[in-house]
Amino acid sequence: MPSRNIERWLWLAGFIVLLDQLSKWLVLASLQPGDSIYVAPFFNWVLTFNAGAAFSFLSDAGGWQRWFFTSLALAISVWIVSILPRHSGEFTISLALTLILGGALGNVIDRLRFGAVVDFIQWHAAGFYWPAFNIADAAISVGAVLMIIDQLFGNHNRDQSDDHVARSRNGERT
Repeated sequence: MPSRNIERWLWLAGFIVLLDQLSKWLVLASLQPGDSIYVAPFFNWVLTFNAGAAFSFLSDAGGWQRWFFTSLALAISVWIVSILPRHSGEFTISLALTLILGGALGNVIDRLRFGAVVDFIQWHAAGFYWPAFNIADAAISVGAVLMIIDQLFGNHNRDQSDDHVARSRNGERT
């Protein structure tokens, strides 16, 4: 039976929110919108406000997206907190869900404060610039990748009786 203790995962989600908000506070205190600071040949600090979703999807949709993405992130956060107890003993999926939870809540705070998400990390190579992102976005992305890895390669113990029922329905002998 899986552990129902999710306290450590909630602390980690809180730490992600704190790290995200602290990094945004530092950027907001240091840069003006449109500023760009060279960090490395592939990396700049910038300050942009994204009213849309990933890669500025729906950023110019007229304002309704602020509340849509806020509501969506809050609904997903509630769902994650509700299913986390069932998976709290499974490291990879719990970490994935926790990263998504922390990232979603970090961006919700921005949407409520500014009507948009503060983005400041800009990667580029060979003249191609990826859309700016932030710590919350990175947490969500890593969480999504971990979730996929867990689903593809995780050790998921299926109930033997479920296998037996499935084979019986298909006419296989068990």
